[in-house]
Amino acid sequence: MQIQVYKFGGASVKNASGVRNVCSVIKRNTNPMVVVISAMGKTTNAMEELVEAYMKQDKSLLKNTFDSIVEYHQQIIHELFEPNHSFYELFDQIQSSLWERVQLHPSLNYDFEYDQIVSFGEILSTQIISNYANYIGLKNKWVDGRKLIKTDENYRDAGVNWGLSSQFVKKEISFKEESVYITQGFIGSTINNITTTLGREGSDYSGAVFAHILDAESLTIWKDVPGVLNADPRWYPHAKKLKEISYPEAIELAYYGAQVIHPKTLKPLQNKEIPLYVKSFMDISLPGTVIESVEHSGNKLPVFILKPNQLFITISPKDFSFIVEDNLSEIFAIFGRNKIKINLMQNSALNFSACIDTKRNPSVLIEDLKKDFIVKYNENVELVTIRNYNEDAIEEVINGKEVVDSQLSRNTARYVVKESEWNFS
Repeated sequence: MQIQVYKFGGASVKNASGVRNVCSVIKRNTNPMVVVISAMGKTTNAMEELVEAYMKQDKSLLKNTFDSIVEYHQQIIHELFEPNHSFYELFDQIQSSLWERVQLHPSLNYDFEYDQIVSFGEILSTQIISNYANYIGLKNKWVDGRKLIKTDENYRDAGVNWGLSSQFVKKEISFKEESVYITQGFIGSTINNITTTLGREGSDYSGAVFAHILDAESLTIWKDVPGVLNADPRWYPHAKKLKEISYPEAIELAYYGAQVIHPKTLKPLQNKEIPLYVKSFMDISLPGTVIESVEHSGNKLPVFILKPNQLFITISPKDFSFIVEDNLSEIFAIFGRNKIKINLMQNSALNFSACIDTKRNPSVLIEDLKKDFIVKYNENVELVTIRNYNEDAIEEVINGKEVVDSQLSRNTARYVVKESEWNFS
């Protein structure tokens, strides 16, 4: 049985026309399939605002945010269903459950409360789409992902219990009576049926979990771009689509900060050599990008990755001694204690240098380091990574830039440059 898994993100179902388009895409596929769908549009952001209001017990903001979430979904429903359709009753039940949930007194565990509330976005989205699909004759079964994907209790970044999840998924999704199942991305539950969420890129990861358990022929992630691009077109105007990428290369690109697929999504697919297609829901005739186990030979397009808002730190021992293993161990411990991720690092005999994001306040880290080390740093810098580089690619990006530091390996060139306007010819 050639099972397909499709995953649709929020942008694909942000309005009624998007829902109709998704149903059209599903209808074109004749294989048995599982459809994994995110919350609609920016609903997750709105749900996060609802959580903030709930935790602060700001009753006015809570009511306004709740009303805007309900109105947004109501508008989509009104465009999809006739006025007396039975789905309105189900929608009222779901919104009532959400309202009742945010009337409870919040616990002190923010992450727990986050999962209980934000997960309603996926429930609303999939119920609307599943019911609309049945309404137009696209027969499907809605399944509650919380009953299938079992996790630990690490709220907001729960780890999947593969053994239990496999049992529940295979029991529920048998394809004996249905050929299309619609379920949620991003959410699961503990063995005690307490809702959890799967963390960053959780919906893509859900798709990979279902594909792995069901031995799917492929996973297709439908996005608003024609595939995986070799640069962010908002920064680099000459971005081109990558036709194919190997799993290891995709993981490398994600590590350096490219907006590809998160490594945790790739791992379950790589383990069973299930190809991943990234395609455009705006034009399904386009071939997209395939990520698979095959290493493709030939000339590879350079991939350009920009990380803005960086800080470049140089650390030296106060006694001017060499940087040795003991120093490095202490430095890494300080970074770890401050939960600061290093984006680039290198060391010489006397110095250790690192490039970090400024979104986490680095001043605390710097003061921590100054207790035992001499610390110098450059503010207002950016980190550029060129994967599969050549001289022309380096010249195009670095020309006219003030380079603070550079690092070249066999396949990767990286430059820390002072912030300035980017001008590409």
